[in-house]
Amino acid sequence: MRKIGREAGLLLVLAAVLFGPTLVAGQGRGAQPPGGGFPDLVGALKATPGCVGVETARTSSGKQVIFAWFENKKAVLNWYYSDTHMSVKNQFAPGSTHKPLADVPDDGEPVLAIASLTLTGAPTGDVASLPISQIAIELYRPLPGGLAAGGRFAPAALKVPGMQNVPLTSPPKENK
Repeated sequence: MRKIGREAGLLLVLAAVLFGPTLVAGQGRGAQPPGGGFPDLVGALKATPGCVGVETARTSSGKQVIFAWFENKKAVLNWYYSDTHMSVKNQFAPGSTHKPLADVPDDGEPVLAIASLTLTGAPTGDVASLPISQIAIELYRPLPGGLAAGGRFAPAALKVPGMQNVPLTSPPKENK
């Protein structure tokens, strides 16, 4: 039971690290929260070697979501051990001995990290006491195949074997 509690605590820390700046700054791109309490984590993710793209969204059910695509496990660990991530993580979980990505093979394949959070009320500006009803950090890998017409959700730099990229053509104009 203690292990579950510790892991839940680490999950909350990671969510605060990922979502704090977005929530406090009202999802302003690159904005710092009042008082400069948290760094621009989306910007820091984008600057991480091996991170090939970052998107943020809000779903119709109210989840705040960050999608971060990485070249491989090493690139995810670049982010995890970055000064930005470690400084915020250590504010909430000093001395943590969590071994990140322990179950992810180091085989050079891309990794998509999806972090989602649902708030039960308005953020107060204090990331450590966000009113949260749901939080998750999930890791995925692309499957071979798929179709992209006129573009993709994933960054173009993310190579997917067998992906068919086709141009999206406009319907012909009618002459009247």
